[in-house]
Amino acid sequence: MLDIEKKIEALSKEIVATSIANKDQLETFRIRFLGSKNCLKPLFGALKEVPNDEKKSVGQQINQLKQTAQEKFDDSQAQLEEQTETKESLDFTRPGEPQPLGARHPISVVRNEIISIFERIGYGISEGPEIEDDWHNFSALNFPPEHPARDMQDTFFVEKDDREMALRTHTSSVQVRVMENETPPIRTISPGRVYRNEAISARAHCFFHQVEGLFIDKDVSFADLKQTLLYFAQEMFGKKTKIRLRPSYFPFTEPSAEVDVSCTICQGSGCNVCKNTGWLEILGCGMVDPNVLEASDIDPETYSGFAFGMGVERIAQLKYRVNDLRLYSENDVRFLNQFKSAF
Repeated sequence: MLDIEKKIEALSKEIVATSIANKDQLETFRIRFLGSKNCLKPLFGALKEVPNDEKKSVGQQINQLKQTAQEKFDDSQAQLEEQTETKESLDFTRPGEPQPLGARHPISVVRNEIISIFERIGYGISEGPEIEDDWHNFSALNFPPEHPARDMQDTFFVEKDDREMALRTHTSSVQVRVMENETPPIRTISPGRVYRNEAISARAHCFFHQVEGLFIDKDVSFADLKQTLLYFAQEMFGKKTKIRLRPSYFPFTEPSAEVDVSCTICQGSGCNVCKNTGWLEILGCGMVDPNVLEASDIDPETYSGFAFGMGVERIAQLKYRVNDLRLYSENDVRFLNQFKSAF
């Protein structure tokens, strides 16, 4: 046997016997057998010394040796990559069944924040039915039959036990129930969903959420109302927030007002969101009309009070700059995931 054939046989055994258990050993193998200065190159140089009648056979053995080294390298590399992927994909500290975390709905986030603000100044929480009778939804709130004020709200009417009922148009109906069942002083807020028969658009929806407040006691004044709303606005939008009250009309309060806050985006200097006025409307309010107190057997000569109501969607719109009310009810995960960090 020629010396070159002995070298080929020895290198062949070395290739087979070489253990490759990690990336370092794989690289060492590559340099020795496949690198630019690999141990097979001298064999090709020695081929010229082989007799002509044996060159073909010896050349085939060298090429086979090189192919064997390449195949071992490729197989070992694939095995190491597979082992790495398996190790990285297994985390034995994780639960057996993954439980992805969701996000709070922006309406829930803002509703909870509003409730928290008023709880800090002594307001309780009152809730009531969403299907209401005429008395609690209209009449007890100074909406007499055929009164034009009823036309202010497009109502969904339903039949229940042969009676005409309505999906409540405001949570003021809850305040009526509180006044009927409690004795002043009364200090409560009524969060909940309400319904209006309106065309759905970016600025309106057939259902939305309100938080209404009621405070009844002796010697309650409009100044108390204004100070309460200023406290709320500064807690919700920041200490530098200002408010202004504009005269308005609601059947159940007199006098009544619309409340604006200084624009949270331009800080009152004027922008396209506030239409360059520097102000944004957030709620309605007023002193409880004496007729409403009398309807719930509360003496208006002894007690006075104020009420206010705000749309949760409106507050959320100002806080998060959401410009389309439909996003709140479409359950688009891309939209909701933005609120994962909200409390």
